Amino acid sequence: MMNYSLGKGSYKDWLLAETAFSADALGKSEAVMLLGNGYMGLRSDNEEPYLAERRNLFINGTFNKAEANEVTELPNAANVTRLDIRVDGERFSLELGETNDYIKQLNMKDAELTRSFDWTSPKGKTLRFRFSRFVSFDELHLIAMKMEVESLSHDVALSIDSGINAQMTNSGVQHFKEGERRIADGRFIQLVQTTNESAIDFVHNTVHALKLNGEKITAQADKDMARRKAWMSYDIELRPHDHLVVEKLSTVHTSKDSDLNSGTYSLEQLRAESLGQLKGHDVLGYDALFEVHRRAWQQKVWGAYNVEVESSEAVDQLALRFSLYHLTAMMPAHDEQMGIGAKALSGEGYKGHSFWDTEIFILPFFILSNPQAAKSLLTYRYHGLAGARKKAQDNGYRGAMYPWEMAWPTDGEVTPVWGDIDIVTGEQTKIWSGFIEQHISADIAFAVYQYENITGDRQFMERCGYEMVFETAKFWASRLEWNDAHRQYHINHVIGPDEYKEHINNNAFTNHMAYFNLKLAMRYADKLSQEHTELWETFGLEADYADWREKAERLYLPEPRAEDLVIPQDDTYLQLTEIDLAKYKNQTKVRTIYRDYNAEQINGIQVTKQADTLLLFYLIDQTFLRGDRRFSEAAKKANFRYYEARTLHDSSLSLATHAIMASDIGERELAYKLFRQTCDIDMGPDMKTSDEGIHAASIGGIWKSAVFGFAGVRLADGKLRINPRLPKNWQRLRFTVYWQGQPLQLDMTHESMDIEASAGRPVEFETGGTVYTVDRRLNIPLNHQQSLSST
Repeated sequence: MMNYSLGKGSYKDWLLAETAFSADALGKSEAVMLLGNGYMGLRSDNEEPYLAERRNLFINGTFNKAEANEVTELPNAANVTRLDIRVDGERFSLELGETNDYIKQLNMKDAELTRSFDWTSPKGKTLRFRFSRFVSFDELHLIAMKMEVESLSHDVALSIDSGINAQMTNSGVQHFKEGERRIADGRFIQLVQTTNESAIDFVHNTVHALKLNGEKITAQADKDMARRKAWMSYDIELRPHDHLVVEKLSTVHTSKDSDLNSGTYSLEQLRAESLGQLKGHDVLGYDALFEVHRRAWQQKVWGAYNVEVESSEAVDQLALRFSLYHLTAMMPAHDEQMGIGAKALSGEGYKGHSFWDTEIFILPFFILSNPQAAKSLLTYRYHGLAGARKKAQDNGYRGAMYPWEMAWPTDGEVTPVWGDIDIVTGEQTKIWSGFIEQHISADIAFAVYQYENITGDRQFMERCGYEMVFETAKFWASRLEWNDAHRQYHINHVIGPDEYKEHINNNAFTNHMAYFNLKLAMRYADKLSQEHTELWETFGLEADYADWREKAERLYLPEPRAEDLVIPQDDTYLQLTEIDLAKYKNQTKVRTIYRDYNAEQINGIQVTKQADTLLLFYLIDQTFLRGDRRFSEAAKKANFRYYEARTLHDSSLSLATHAIMASDIGERELAYKLFRQTCDIDMGPDMKTSDEGIHAASIGGIWKSAVFGFAGVRLADGKLRINPRLPKNWQRLRFTVYWQGQPLQLDMTHESMDIEASAGRPVEFETGGTVYTVDRRLNIPLNHQQSLSST
């Protein structure tokens, strides 16, 4: 059972806690209490083993393809968290004996995991346990653990096996060759792994330090090795009220580490340097290392972009911190050749691959909060141009056709071909998204546009951004299909954001975003022809420009219906069979519609998996197309009401967009309800939702719902709009965003908004239809515009 109310004093609304142990519901806390620093993600499994546990350690960017019939994935690295504990010779487990005062919690403020309880053995002996753990935000390669044990009643013989276990798999798939193991100086364990296809070296080191009643001890330690495993065995006698502390420090380095790329790589050198680093950590110990780590979080995260809300529901503040915590833990700020996976680094789900989730649901946070990190994520996509060009060429197109799932930048398309069972035929269903879900190329172009407008980063555009937009525009120009009967270009046989509709024609989102991509390329080409003629010539834009213009002018763009202003999601959606969706709209578990229908049948029903046409309204509103009559305020309202009723939110990407749109049209109660549902995707009471890992896009969506929805912060074709619409549950919202390189502190209530430009440079923005300029600090009354819609 999860509990979010345990934080007191300075830790109020900072703690995620589990207050009852269940061996059948381990995945929730393992995933949502993840420890990470962007370089690595460590799933928060318990120290003692259980049958249903999932021990995962993922190192970003270390993709490997285990077999020819598998796709590349992040390999599950060697485990250092497991401790095999015996009490009087019997295995310690919370499934045995009696447990009291159990609390497992993640302190997000300090980024530390702790677990404590009193345990009475089957023989009646009572011990008090406390475990602590962190993944350092200061030393990217460091994992630190501490176990404290006190005997409360009897003499106890305690035995502990601890070391490095490389007998790990990804759901049974082994990614590593057998590696060398050693124990240096009688204490330092080192184990080397090498991936069997990508030939990436992993070097793991670990060391233990023991104290009994505050004094360092040299306990009896047996040294053991087995296949893919090396460990130490300690035997300690505890008398009543003896207090034992076991510290375990571990490091992991790989041959992919960016600090190795500049010189000549040597495995032996990596082994020596990594071991030397661990010896330095050993001198400092857990507490000193933790203090440096804690300060790094305070300075780089909470002191930089904390979001504070005064709400009648305390969990709202916790949820926003949960979002910031995980967005930080998943961000590979150390290397621009690495992206963010759909499950971040918290589980094997989606194999560590990056989707459009990054650009549309995660990147906006970094653009407005940490532009340098946003630049790194977009540069990752730039490095992926080679794979995108190859995919386009393989499919008979020009330019860059970005992979639906992307791993290492040059890997190209890595989407699996086969997926779940078809309940009607009993056969595996084909995963078509890697073949025909193509809007991701336009989504990446939109992300470049959003980044450039908010940051003004010309250097990035000249180095990467222009080329990405031009290459994706070339793809769309070659992808369009001429329909002679309609004298228009169409886009046929695709999947839009709504993945319940496959092989459809003229998906509104895809067509309009392709149009945006073409027009954006033309705008950038015009800019270069006037300001950077050398780049115009370098890119050879003359012929492409004429092609983009001709294709854009004749591309079919779905229009709102005259009778109700609803834009058809695709050519046939509005003519499909309608059924009573109440059963699925009220579901407690996603995708229950698949219990009654297979994919082909769902394709023929007027039902939507996730935000599709509504997402189009949200994105277009930020661009130079925002004045298009198709996306009027009346059309926005009409489309929201039509598609919200038909959307099951069976994707974690969906709810945040609907929350923002509901806020835009003044549906505040519904907006807040959708925000809460977004938070509950990972934080909710269902103990099974996060077994495969957290939902990275929805975690970005928590922040987006608050800042883009309730605070009304929005890009508007190069301009800044701020139209607050706080829900009635919220009395105040404070946060910081960056605009053109300058931090802006915003503090808003239902009555007024205070905005401060701390760098003192004038910033122009629009609120409620009025344009303001702030160069220091400005307070604006909001009473008059509480009912205003976004225009």
